[in-house]
Amino acid sequence: QVVLVESGGGTVQAGSSLTVSCRVSSGAFNRGLMAWFRQVIGLEMEFVAAISWAGSITAADSMKGRFTISRDNAKRTEYLQMNNLAPEDTAIYFCAARARSSTGSEYTQPSDYDYWGQGTQVTVSS
Repeated sequence: QVVLVESGGGTVQAGSSLTVSCRVSSGAFNRGLMAWFRQVIGLEMEFVAAISWAGSITAADSMKGRFTISRDNAKRTEYLQMNNLAPEDTAIYFCAARARSSTGSEYTQPSDYDYWGQGTQVTVSS
């Protein structure tokens, strides 16, 4: 069983930066696609970005330029660096991992992923 553990969420002021992390803490998952989604309670899950083992990246247009996804394969960890945060970025941020085979990183639907972390809350105050 693959277990994903997120960390790094918190409360920051608008304009601040924050980096959240997701580590594959257990299970056989080495070369799969990883991604970040976010969700505001009551709304649908929103795709943020995905990154392949080789570093191919797909990011939501609305977050390009502010959010950067990366991964350290040796540490089995992915990161999401968020800059110039705004109150509308307030959400629970989930990491996801895809165990099925994939080509590139253009997998933007929650159903494309097999494993999910528990989520980490990011709150941006104005």
